[in-house]
Amino acid sequence: MGLGVDLVEVARIRRLLDRHRARFLERVFFPEERAYALAQADPAPSLAARFAAKEAFVKAFPGRAWITEVGVAGAAPPRLVFRPALAERVRTLGLTAHLTLSHERGQAVAVVVLEAP
Repeated sequence: MGLGVDLVEVARIRRLLDRHRARFLERVFFPEERAYALAQADPAPSLAARFAAKEAFVKAFPGRAWITEVGVAGAAPPRLVFRPALAERVRTLGLTAHLTLSHERGQAVAVVVLEAP
């Protein structure tokens, strides 16, 4: 049904954290995402990967979706989670979402595959 990929520079996320930490974290990331990333010695790579996952989902989704409606739960394996309205649209379409994340050397990438029945 859909395929999305996104690449994020970790330095970009680090700059956002330096300049707008609380606002950026609260607006973009679910509480579980913040808790997971902020428990890391350097949260920027984890946040960058999660930001890439949100963007990749928006690219893959057939219709309108906003990055603030999408989150990443867990670490191994990570899975997409949705705010209630988007969760209902995903359920109505019968979509199954697959996600993979990676980060290394200043880059974070996410790939989302959406399967329909």
